[in-house]
Amino acid sequence: MTVEQIKQSILGKWVSLAPEIRPSIAKNADGTMKPFYLIRDFTYFPGDKFQLDVINSAEAYGKVPLVKIVIKGSIVWQGEHPIAQGAQKVKFTADDVYEITPLIQGFADAMNQLAGNGFDKWEVNRTQSILGKAFAPFGLSEGQIFAEYDLIYLIDDMLFWGARNVDGRGFDKEENRPTNLQIPLVRKK
Repeated sequence: MTVEQIKQSILGKWVSLAPEIRPSIAKNADGTMKPFYLIRDFTYFPGDKFQLDVINSAEAYGKVPLVKIVIKGSIVWQGEHPIAQGAQKVKFTADDVYEITPLIQGFADAMNQLAGNGFDKWEVNRTQSILGKAFAPFGLSEGQIFAEYDLIYLIDDMLFWGARNVDGRGFDKEENRPTNLQIPLVRKK
């Protein structure tokens, strides 16, 4: 498919098949990487706009939601990706909305310790914008607009992005762009 055909084909809402696991840069006491779990809800709009809602959970089955993250922004299509025939390099930029909503008290308490400066008190079910603000938990500095160098691959009505780097590095630089496929999203009906 051409890029324009891919864009037409992915219009609409896509969701996780099941809770997903990611490596994080945080470490357990024994030095091993801490996993984190999430569910994605992605919508692609005309004009290369998107919304991504992520629910991070404390455990593998997604029964203990910790935080909801909402990102709205734009996608820049950057050419073919060698992972699979038809895969495309993309850059997701959170240039419209980047919001955090704690879903349990423990997460709100952690945010009050780690990201209290420049924010109202973090409370359960109270959304705050981190767009363009210093936000230490995500490694964001003042004025920085979050962006990721990722990939999109569509096959058999499954939408793949890139798998997270096993060492926990983000996709914040071209050289960190993923080289493997993540668990796919499926079209929400």
